[in-house]
Amino acid sequence: MLRQLREEIITGLLKPGALIKDAEIAARLGVSITPVREAITQLAAEGLIDISPNRTRQVTQVTQKSALELIDVMMVLACAGFEWGVDNITDEHLAALRVKLDEFADGLRQGNATVAAAAGADFSTVVILASGNRELQTHVDLVVTRTLRVLALTAESDVWKVWLEGYRETLQLLERGDRQGAVERYRQIYRDYRRRVAALLFDGDR
Repeated sequence: MLRQLREEIITGLLKPGALIKDAEIAARLGVSITPVREAITQLAAEGLIDISPNRTRQVTQVTQKSALELIDVMMVLACAGFEWGVDNITDEHLAALRVKLDEFADGLRQGNATVAAAAGADFSTVVILASGNRELQTHVDLVVTRTLRVLALTAESDVWKVWLEGYRETLQLLERGDRQGAVERYRQIYRDYRRRVAALLFDGDR
């Protein structure tokens, strides 16, 4: 229930500003109102749904400012985790990174942005978890979810190239043993990503 609603918001099936009505969602998904309300509460905590003082609920509006702020936060958290974890990378971690990179590329080739996004997030997770800081990973996961919602990118978007090329080059550096170079290349992904997003137009800014 929660996962389905989150997916509908992230993919843009539920548009920014769309009203969220418990009874309508419950009827559409064939569930009772209680799990719908619980899901809405959780999604509000994640920043995906806004609840007004009069209790009206709607999908959070998107602005360029909010997108860039999320990217800035994601960059600080993810890059810190990557830097902390990179010295603990083993051959098993490298193999896992290769698998996630392949899944990411396959998802894009198949036109499945959801699969690609999940694999891309998992690529970073492999290194961040190597740091041993699971609390940090929890916060990264939350920000990544909100960022995906803000952008709602299709598989055809050229923004994905920033991540695909960045991950490939980062992994190559790790496989060569250049860990500091890998950290800097990983950090560059976010700088390039931010520049691309800054050039996009958002309905909330017009």
